[in-house]
Amino acid sequence: QEMAAAGPARLVRCGQKDELYRSGLRSGAGAALHGLAGPKKWLEWRREVELLSDVAYFVLTTLSGYQTLGEEYVNIVQVDPTKKRIPSFLRRAIFISLHTLVPYCLEKGLLHLEHELQTETDESGASQSNSALALSSRTLIRNWIQKQVGDLTEQQKKRVLQVVYALKHCIPLLHRLHLAVFYIRGTFYHLSKRLTGITYLHFGGAQGDDQSIRTSYKFLGIISLFHLLLTIGVQMYSFKQRQRARQEWKLHRNLAHQKSMTTERTTGRHSRCTLCLEERRHTTATPCGHLFCWECIMEWCNTRTECPLCREKFQPQKLIYLRHYQL
Repeated sequence: QEMAAAGPARLVRCGQKDELYRSGLRSGAGAALHGLAGPKKWLEWRREVELLSDVAYFVLTTLSGYQTLGEEYVNIVQVDPTKKRIPSFLRRAIFISLHTLVPYCLEKGLLHLEHELQTETDESGASQSNSALALSSRTLIRNWIQKQVGDLTEQQKKRVLQVVYALKHCIPLLHRLHLAVFYIRGTFYHLSKRLTGITYLHFGGAQGDDQSIRTSYKFLGIISLFHLLLTIGVQMYSFKQRQRARQEWKLHRNLAHQKSMTTERTTGRHSRCTLCLEERRHTTATPCGHLFCWECIMEWCNTRTECPLCREKFQPQKLIYLRHYQL
């Protein structure tokens, strides 16, 4: 039969159909684990069960040399960069690893690294450190992360934590960029297929429909690209505004330092913020009644939703700014 490159419409329908069947497989496996081991084990191993379900789906289809249900639905077949033969077993195995295992390991690695860095930088969180130690003993990667973090200095930990935050924000933007490029070029719907060079050929039927809607996909890709650039611009502007606010806050603290030293005799140590160990500025109360600087407690709430002193959980919107508070 006559074969031609598959258009973006078929690739999108294929991806949606595969996601539908994978979602059903994950749901069934999760329900089985929930029924056999109970809700606690299901919550603990839910992500791993989803990973095994996705791996099983692609092993039984792509790795075995068969079409996936989505590929069969739209009548397309995988080919290597030469477009003359199906991808080799090694190429298909690398694709499955990039599509399933690598995102899982990256997500878990960043999560455990962030948790370990936050636990290490919290001097008063001894109980949390013990719980983190118990959790980290479950897998080798957690033990390795804990060992590596333990060898870092405080300054290095802060820099690594900033890198982790940057990666968590950049990875979704990278996926959006790849999707916009797909809409414009119409070749690789998944990033894992782009990295392995796996494309699709459509056999049988007319190609007019795909050609007629390709322009619409290009227009959608241009819009997505502009929206992505706008999102990046807004995030960069917000970052600069936060940096500027921090610099102004530090300058304000330096100017008020002499005043805090002269009034320390009358106000006493109880007027100090326990986070920055300086005189409280713009006093803010937590729902449990502890007082901090507005800047300090808001920065704390960016990573922890609990009181730094008593560990009572609360949402940042529950903070109370005490206007004209003198003590």
